[in-house]
Amino acid sequence: MNKKPIFVTKPYLPPLEEFIPYLEQIWESGTLTNGGPFHQQLESALCHHLGIEHIALFTNGTTALVTALQSLRITGEVITTPYSFVATSHSLLWNGIRPVFVDIDPDSLNIDPRRIEAAITPQTTAILAVHCYGHPCDVEAIQKIADTYNLKVIYDAAHAFGVRCHGSSVLGHGDLSVLSFHATKVFNTFEGGAIVCPDAKTKTRIDHLKNFGFAGETTVVAPGINGKMSEFNAALGLLQLKHVDRAIARRRKIDAAYRAHLRNVAGIHCLHDTGEDVANYAYFPILVGPGYPIGRDALYQRMKDCGIHPRRYFYPLISEFPMYRGLPSAQRDNLPVATEVAGQVLCLPIYPDLTDTEIERIVAIIKETVVDPTHPNFS
Repeated sequence: MNKKPIFVTKPYLPPLEEFIPYLEQIWESGTLTNGGPFHQQLESALCHHLGIEHIALFTNGTTALVTALQSLRITGEVITTPYSFVATSHSLLWNGIRPVFVDIDPDSLNIDPRRIEAAITPQTTAILAVHCYGHPCDVEAIQKIADTYNLKVIYDAAHAFGVRCHGSSVLGHGDLSVLSFHATKVFNTFEGGAIVCPDAKTKTRIDHLKNFGFAGETTVVAPGINGKMSEFNAALGLLQLKHVDRAIARRRKIDAAYRAHLRNVAGIHCLHDTGEDVANYAYFPILVGPGYPIGRDALYQRMKDCGIHPRRYFYPLISEFPMYRGLPSAQRDNLPVATEVAGQVLCLPIYPDLTDTEIERIVAIIKETVVDPTHPNFS
């Protein structure tokens, strides 16, 4: 029996009739970009929703990362994680910065603070950490190291929309935090991103950098880039904010269902649940370990053959791509935990429209493989 394919994520799209009034306002105003009314409204609404004071919107998260590094005038070497999407390290190369990879913590899969200090050299200027899957880094340990060695801290918070840490927004930690509002994220603006700024002065500098460096009609103060969010994207963001809490609540239920179904499946390990007061349930990664009858790649292919499309986030490691693998820090013996996890991880589908029946279909393949690992198809 043919069934519709299930992908690892699916962008949430509010009802079209709710978006039409926003489009009409854009048409009537004739303002499409350059900090229009929806852009300003979304910045204000996000500050209120996230519990922060200053945010600068961008056309995408990668441009925001590149600009964040520029705004802090980062040079030399930056210590970072190999276990992330390539944009994290690419932002360093775009700024002429040398990435230095260190291993990850085996429980959180975030950068391991115990490995950071040993990697610091006279050329180190910053730490670029990632709140992987939306799970907060050990922000206190990282900040202590940064303070000791006078380093800047930038958080790639692409997965961490709405995540809290120590009773407040995780986005308030470090010198800057960078968000992604890509279509696959918990909160999206089709494409988009943002930098969370600690003060108004920093936001002003970043606003200059994302607009070619203009600080007035004829004054250019920095070699900036065109990173402005359009009115269309900002309008969608305002509409998405009305639905995002309900979307996260549904993600929480899906997360709980997976955990209940997979609790006793040998060889399948679910990451620690950080709890609803912290998490946004952006992803649901499992580790397919030696106790499972087939390897991760075999399970991945079996699920695809059944019309289910999980993703191996993050495989390969960033450090294994051609532009990085020649670095001394990229060698596998320097990254044993990240290397092992990259070979086991599989992110299962999770998005608000995923039904209970579809969850059961996904779990059935994982469980049936334990019963009969030679069975070719469970569709």
